[in-house]
Amino acid sequence: MISIIITTYRESKTLEQTLRVILNKKINQAFEILVVAPDEESREVVNKFSIKYPQVKFIQDQGLGKPSALNLAFGKVQGDILILTDGDVVVESNGLEKLVQEFNNPKIGAVCGQPTSISDRKTMLGYWSHWLVNAAHQRRLKLSQQNKYLDCSGYLYAIRNKVVNEIPENVLSDDIYISQKIWQAGYQIVYRPEAKVRVKYPNTFSDWVKQKKRSAGGAKQKINQEKFKSNMRGFFNEAWHGFKLLFSFPKNLKEFSWTLLLFLARIYLWILILVDLKIKKKNFAEIWQRIESSK
Repeated sequence: MISIIITTYRESKTLEQTLRVILNKKINQAFEILVVAPDEESREVVNKFSIKYPQVKFIQDQGLGKPSALNLAFGKVQGDILILTDGDVVVESNGLEKLVQEFNNPKIGAVCGQPTSISDRKTMLGYWSHWLVNAAHQRRLKLSQQNKYLDCSGYLYAIRNKVVNEIPENVLSDDIYISQKIWQAGYQIVYRPEAKVRVKYPNTFSDWVKQKKRSAGGAKQKINQEKFKSNMRGFFNEAWHGFKLLFSFPKNLKEFSWTLLLFLARIYLWILILVDLKIKKKNFAEIWQRIESSK
């Protein structure tokens, strides 16, 4: 059985679209969809679907963040394979099936899909989103081909159940934490770019900083005195692999100038992360903030 976990908060329009897309897909085995949310709007959406589709279920959480929501879901799932995604993204046609197919190999512990940006490339922040998802795609593709560790994307990935039963509730990047725990358990992680998920990224610089602080900050976070090192989201990894795309990705002079500004923005971002985590020692609640412009 497959358990699809959707974590969401006040995203009723996109949640409804996400559920319709998933239920219209051809899934060749029994499945359940668990929507974990603290708000009444999400409950109403789920209730509407559960009348016709009893496999769609609602789990009430306390609004303490995504790690807490995932822990609730982990305690209630019935599936052998868990697919994790969000309520504000849309999985493309055969994405779920592409993820599940890989688990026929008992050595596979996690499968990562490919986030794609639906933001407008003609704006600077939209261009940044396309640049960053392309850089992550190229990096994951290479690591997967080399059978090396890679970070799964929290927008869409699948894992074997019972490998990770609980995650600390102060984790900034739950996808990094889960990926590393699966790798440490001796499983392989593979990347399936055919499993695409459409994502809207922030359109204000302040929201961009908030989002990137929590995603990139997870690569620098210590959990229970254990540091989880990401070979994708660290500053030097980003700089080295980003430099390779400096001239190949921009299509014109304007995009090239935006790329240079992106490099400066990432340096500024990493300074903020080091200050928040190392000097100010901010906690989960202070760093994890809702990003309105990406909804």
